[in-house]
Amino acid sequence: MTAVQPGRLPRAAAPATRSLRTGARETDHPATRGPAVLSYYLVGGATLLLLAIGVVMVLSASSITSIRETGSPYGFFLDQAVFALVGVPLMVVASRVPVAWYRKLAWPALGLGLLLQALILTPLARGEKGNTNWIYIPGAGQTIQPSEFLKLALAVWLGLVLARKAHLLHRWQHVLVPGIAVAVLALGLVLVGRDLGTAMVVALVVAGAMFVAGVPLKWFGAAMVAGAGALAFLVVLSDNRMQRIMAVFGGECDESAACYQTLHGLYGLGTGGISGLGLGASREKWAYLPEAHNDYIFAILGEELGLWGTLLVLGLFAALATGMFRVVRRHPDPFVKITTGAIAAWILGQALINIGVVIGFLPVIGVPLPLVSAGGSALIATLLAMGVVLAFARDEPGAGAALRARRGVVRRSLAVVGRGRG
Repeated sequence: MTAVQPGRLPRAAAPATRSLRTGARETDHPATRGPAVLSYYLVGGATLLLLAIGVVMVLSASSITSIRETGSPYGFFLDQAVFALVGVPLMVVASRVPVAWYRKLAWPALGLGLLLQALILTPLARGEKGNTNWIYIPGAGQTIQPSEFLKLALAVWLGLVLARKAHLLHRWQHVLVPGIAVAVLALGLVLVGRDLGTAMVVALVVAGAMFVAGVPLKWFGAAMVAGAGALAFLVVLSDNRMQRIMAVFGGECDESAACYQTLHGLYGLGTGGISGLGLGASREKWAYLPEAHNDYIFAILGEELGLWGTLLVLGLFAALATGMFRVVRRHPDPFVKITTGAIAAWILGQALINIGVVIGFLPVIGVPLPLVSAGGSALIATLLAMGVVLAFARDEPGAGAALRARRGVVRRSLAVVGRGRG
C-alpha cells in the first residue's frame, strides 16, 4: 500500500478529459499514438519536397514568359530561387522558437499585419488586373503582398485569444469579441483591395481556428449562410466575377475571354495523360495558358509529369495534412491546437481551391498553389507558417527528447566513422 502523509488525502487519478473538438484525451500516453517525431518529419519532409517540386516547375513553366518579359529564360526562376533561399532559413529559425514566444508575439504580429495591409490605402499600394494586393517598399525596389503575412498573424492571434476563452466559447458574445470582430476587420482590409480569393482564404483561417477551438457547430451554419450572402453580393457587383462564374456553371463554354484560361488548363492536364510529355515539354506554356507559372502551375505539372506527377503532389499535401492533424490531436496545449488548425485550414484549403480552379470545378479565383506556385510573399509566408507548425511538432510530448536522441546517435556514428578513417 502507498503511504499517506498525515493530514493529506491520496490524490485521485485524473480523469481522461476530451481536449477541444479533436477528440484527443489529454491523459493519453504519447506512446499509444505513434512515434513522437512523426508529425515533425511529415510536416518538414512534405514541405521541402513540395518546395523542390515548385522551384523546378516554376523554371519549366515560366521559361517562355520570362524570355518575353526579361530576355532570359531564368528570370522568374531566379527570383523564386532567391525567395526559397530566404524562406527556408526563416522556416528553420521559426521552428526553433519556443511556443511561449509565439504567445508573446501574437498581438504585435497582428498589429503589424493589419498595419501593413492598411498600407494598400496609401500611395504605396500597387495593383494588377483590378486587384490592389501589393505595397511598394521604398528604397528596396521590391513589392510585398501583406495579406499573405496577415494570414499567419491572424492564425497565431486567434490561437491565443480562443485558447484563453475556451471555457466561454459557448456564449456568442465571447466568440464575437474580439475574435470575429478582428477577423471582420482583416477581411475588410483585404476586400478593400478587391482581392476576393485571398479574402476567402482568410475566412478559412478563421473557420479552422473556430472549429478546433470548439465553437458550437450551429453557429457555423449561420456563418456559412451569412458568408454565402456576402459572397453573392460581391459577385453580383462585379461583371468580371459574374463572367467567371458563368464560364464554369453557365453551360456552354468556348474560348471566350471568360472560358479561355479554364479550357487551356484542362487542355494541359488532358494532354499530359498518365506519364506526361516530359519535364520542359509543355505546349500550353508557350503563351497559351495565362499565369502558367503561378495560379495554373498545377496544369503545367500535369501536362509535363502526367497523372503520376499530380498524384505525387496530392500525396505530399496529404502527408502535410496528416502531420498537422497529428499536432492538433497530440499536443496538450489549446493554443498550439487552434493555431495549427488555422494554418492547416489556410494551406490545405488554398491548395484545394487552386486545384479546383485548374480542373474546372471552381471559377477562376486567383490564389496560388502553396509552396509550388511562383510568388515571393506567398512562398515566404507559407514557409514561416510551416516553421511555426514545426516548432509546435517539436514541442509534442516526447518529440524533443526523441529528436535530441537521434541527433546524438548521428553525432556518435559520425565520430566512429571519422576515427575509422583516421
